[in-house]
Amino acid sequence: MSQEQVEVIAIDGPTASGKGTIAGIVAQRLGYHYLDSGALYRLAALTCLDRQVDLLDEAACAKAASDIEPIFRDGRIELFGRDVTEAIRAEIVGITASKIATLPSVRQALFDLQRRAKKAPGLVADGRDMASVVFPDARLKVFLTASAESRAERRYRQLIQKGISANLTSLTEDLAERDRRDRERKTAPLVPMPDSRILDSSNLTIEETVETVLSWWREVNQ
Repeated sequence: MSQEQVEVIAIDGPTASGKGTIAGIVAQRLGYHYLDSGALYRLAALTCLDRQVDLLDEAACAKAASDIEPIFRDGRIELFGRDVTEAIRAEIVGITASKIATLPSVRQALFDLQRRAKKAPGLVADGRDMASVVFPDARLKVFLTASAESRAERRYRQLIQKGISANLTSLTEDLAERDRRDRERKTAPLVPMPDSRILDSSNLTIEETVETVLSWWREVNQ
């Protein structure tokens, strides 16, 4: 099977919409590969932070992004010989990733890395521009969303469970600001494509959301 023939499910959505969780489970159920594009931006952000790169220096940020060669193995992520699975989930890394994602040259640096993830028997990719830029020919395009309040509550519970202190009001404000940056950036703004199916998971369980995506997949393959 050529890369062009590989089927893709593209799941886009705002920060903390649950797209990573949903995409991972859908990929597992279908026996497909899974691309967490957000992890790539977080890896680039972590590299920028480790190198103390000026985030206003687009060329330096793009260099950091182009240097990463992550290894995804057994649910863990290695970068430059170091396990960074937990490190990339820090709030400061997420905030930095959101900032450098607005830079066109950073997005271009990570584009080829994302495209290479398209392998048989299929791929489920989650991010913010999977359907609009990286995989515009995806057979199924899903735009997974939820209210800022419900997303903040989910993130709050995740952090508390990990023993990390968090403030719900601050999280809500931060998510709203990230949403604004994602919508308003000049390169690949976060918007559903005309042929995307909108899925609001504010009042859905994880299983209900997964089943909805799988039912849509069965539908498009009838």
